[in-house]
Amino acid sequence: MTDRTGSARQDDEARPVAPESAGVPTPAAGTPGPDDAPVSAGARLDAALLGGPRTLSMRDLAERAGVDVELVRLYWRTLGLPHPDADDAAFTVRDAEALGSAAALLREELVSGRTMISLTRALGHTSDRLALWQVEALVEDVATRRGLDDPAARRAVLDELPVLAPVLEAQLLHSYRRHLASIASRYAVEFAAGQERDGDPAALPLARAVGFADMVSFTRRTAGLGSTDLSDFVQRFETIARDVVTQGGGRVVKTIGDAVLFVADDVRTGARVALELARVLGGELDVEREKGAGGLAEGARGVTPVRVGVVWGRVLSRFGDVFGPSVNIAARLTDVADPSTVLTDPATARLLVDVPGLVLEPLPERELEGIGALAPVRVRTA
Repeated sequence: MTDRTGSARQDDEARPVAPESAGVPTPAAGTPGPDDAPVSAGARLDAALLGGPRTLSMRDLAERAGVDVELVRLYWRTLGLPHPDADDAAFTVRDAEALGSAAALLREELVSGRTMISLTRALGHTSDRLALWQVEALVEDVATRRGLDDPAARRAVLDELPVLAPVLEAQLLHSYRRHLASIASRYAVEFAAGQERDGDPAALPLARAVGFADMVSFTRRTAGLGSTDLSDFVQRFETIARDVVTQGGGRVVKTIGDAVLFVADDVRTGARVALELARVLGGELDVEREKGAGGLAEGARGVTPVRVGVVWGRVLSRFGDVFGPSVNIAARLTDVADPSTVLTDPATARLLVDVPGLVLEPLPERELEGIGALAPVRVRTA
């Protein structure tokens, strides 16, 4: 599938462009216009980021790709971008090329229309968040290093984007390919030829350890922080959590402000990652003393205590997220966990009972919202 898709993309890009669909030459950034008038900042950014001026309408894109306007409108909407009137000149030659590649996958039946929408929506959602994250990081960097206020820092970043964008683009492509290769390698091992799944064929497809680490008293800890301190606080939590999870052999699914969701391919790895999160993120903190002290002192030291729930079970992986009963149980266990502790459910505890270095402590039955009565088991190191 991967090879076929790759070939399709290469063949599509290699096809000669018909004279009537030839692209408008890309002006160099800063090149004077036809009337020798200075080029606007917007035109310079379009030249640098979009490869040229916006000379094509939605109808032009549809004609070049051999599809109807409604499909173009759907493609643009699933990317999460504003879609103008069908006759407005709002698109570039690169827009036409991207749409043409997607349309080729549909024509050659390499993917279904529903799957193409899902793939495009994933690109739009991820790219929007990535671009915003990177631009805001650049603004903060420029403001700090140059001593600029926020508006001046944003103007400075706009001026530098034509130089920075190619580097960021190359790094994005490299990172994407590495992550794609990592997923392919895991699947090659987990779903080796001839290997069948045991049990109920209707069960969710992937067996995974799922863990939630939820920051303790996030609202209180961040009350009164300015934008820079709040940014540092959240970034410190995300950075430490991601480092702990990946170094322990797990994978971060997502961060949700004051929480991180992770998965691991086996139950032992999941438990060890959970314990390491609890230890690194404030495991040695005197919680009662910090409650009395106001709770912000530890933030300056990078200590952010968490409650952790980890559960083994089958999950569905879709939309860059995971779903299933085990995900819900892991999340609810954080509601009843003490700071810097790890809880699991009885079924997962039975799988961990013979793991060297782990101690399992059954706790009284609790009522978990949306789950019902469950007797949690505390997991700790010997």
